[in-house]
Amino acid sequence: MYAIVEIAGQQFKVEKDQRYYVHQLDGKEGDKVVFDNVLLLDDKGKISVGAPAVKGAQVTAKIEQHLKGDKVIVFKKKRRKGYAVKNGHRQRFSEISIQSISTKVAKKAVEAKKEEPAPKAKVAPKAKPAAAPKAKAAAPKAAPKKVEAKKDSEVKSTAKKAAPKKAAPKKAAPKKDK
Repeated sequence: MYAIVEIAGQQFKVEKDQRYYVHQLDGKEGDKVVFDNVLLLDDKGKISVGAPAVKGAQVTAKIEQHLKGDKVIVFKKKRRKGYAVKNGHRQRFSEISIQSISTKVAKKAVEAKKEEPAPKAKVAPKAKPAAAPKAKAAAPKAAPKKVEAKKDSEVKSTAKKAAPKKAAPKKAAPKKDK
C-alpha cells in the first residue's frame, strides 16, 4: 500500500515504515503529524485518485528529528565593475517516518452516502414587488463630443521622424614604445 501525499507544498510517494526528509514541519521531535491531503491511494492494486484529494484518507507520521541540509553558497559577480556578493543558505528539514496509511474514514463515508435519501427539489423564492421608479436628475446629461478621424496623410505628416544616428568616430589606440 502506498499513497501520494502533499507535505509542506511538495508531493511525496509514501509507504508505511519508510523515512522521508521534508521541509521543516511545525512540531517537536517525537510528535505525530496527520496529513489529510492524500492525492492518490493504492490499496493492493485498487487505485483511488482524488479530485483534488481522496476523501477520508489520512497518512500518520512521526517527526524523528529536525536538521539542516548542506550549505549552499550563492556568489554573484560582474567582472570589471567591482561588484561581488556572497550569500549562504542551509535548508531546514524534518525527518519523518510513516506510521500508517488509513482509509477507514473513506469507507464509512461511502456507506453513509448510499444510505442518504435523494435530495429534495429546490423551491423557487417568491418574487419581490417592483420598486417605485426613481426621480430623474434635473440637469440633462451633456452630449458626447464628436471627434473627427484624421486622414492617413495628416497622421504621417504630424508624426515625428527619428533622425538617423551617426556613428561615433573610432579613436586610434596609442602606440607603445619599446
